[in-house]
Amino acid sequence: MIKYLGSKRVLVPTLLALTEELEGVRSVLDLFSGTSRVGHALKRAGYRVVANDHNAYAATLARCYVEADDGLAPEAERLLAELRRLPGRPGYFTQTFCVESRFLQPKNGERIDAIRARIAALALPPTLEAILLTSLMEAADRVDSTTGVQMAYLKQWALRAHNDLELRLPELLPRSPHGPGRARQDEALDAADEEVDLAYLDPPYNQHRYHGNYHVWETLVRGDAPETYGVAKKRIDARHRRSPFNSRVEFAAAISAVLDRLRARHIILSFNDEGFLARSDAEAMLGRLGRVRVVERVHKRYVGAQIGIFNPAGQKVGEVSHLTNKELLYVVSR
Repeated sequence: MIKYLGSKRVLVPTLLALTEELEGVRSVLDLFSGTSRVGHALKRAGYRVVANDHNAYAATLARCYVEADDGLAPEAERLLAELRRLPGRPGYFTQTFCVESRFLQPKNGERIDAIRARIAALALPPTLEAILLTSLMEAADRVDSTTGVQMAYLKQWALRAHNDLELRLPELLPRSPHGPGRARQDEALDAADEEVDLAYLDPPYNQHRYHGNYHVWETLVRGDAPETYGVAKKRIDARHRRSPFNSRVEFAAAISAVLDRLRARHIILSFNDEGFLARSDAEAMLGRLGRVRVVERVHKRYVGAQIGIFNPAGQKVGEVSHLTNKELLYVVSR
């Protein structure tokens, strides 16, 4: 899956173990699904999963990894074989992200442009299209030249950026015995009333917006040609699009409203000890809903926090304060 800030890769075994301990869980809502790594793991474990994220790239990943089943694999592989044969054709993506900026090598940008145009022309059913778009997004991620987020690109090409774009079939899973998975692209408050046994919440922890951190994938999936700004060529809508979950002032009210709307019997809230919500406040908020227990896991901080602080001229002006933080898993049963 794509490189992702806040990825729950190392937490997945713990989340699965906690889910198995809860009584009567057959369906799960992943309310802030991101890469759908958690939703994919839950589906593999046999749960019916509803994955939601308001970003287009994340909803596409959910449609591939949660909603699509392995019965689509033969048709998807046939289409991928066709797309692999396409010659490159420079377009908006190449000009914006490979010439005016340096996220990828032009040779790979040209192939992305050609493949994306062909996917649009095929006018496929949403789940099948999502499989192809996920394959393209992940292929581009394997040859990009960033530290993982798209706030900026590396001054010198990353070694992987010299590799050729390679489409691979995403890992599709069998349908859950409890029913088909589903992908939604809604605001968290709108999707919170989904009727499930367990709701898993992994909201943003701070002011950094995923829409801006992964704007290249947002544009790739949307297939549009937005006006851009700044050296990183962000979508113009990233300048204005905001969420209360990225605001220290608004976060508590926003997450409280979501919790009040949930219809699940069980809730797992994943949060970071450096986030907007203090542990005491989280426990008090969740305590209104039922019994609360907290599981702690220590993790390395994201790469940007491990290399210090640099000014726009590239000069180091700050030091690393600490290298680890705690992931807090709040488990609530009504």
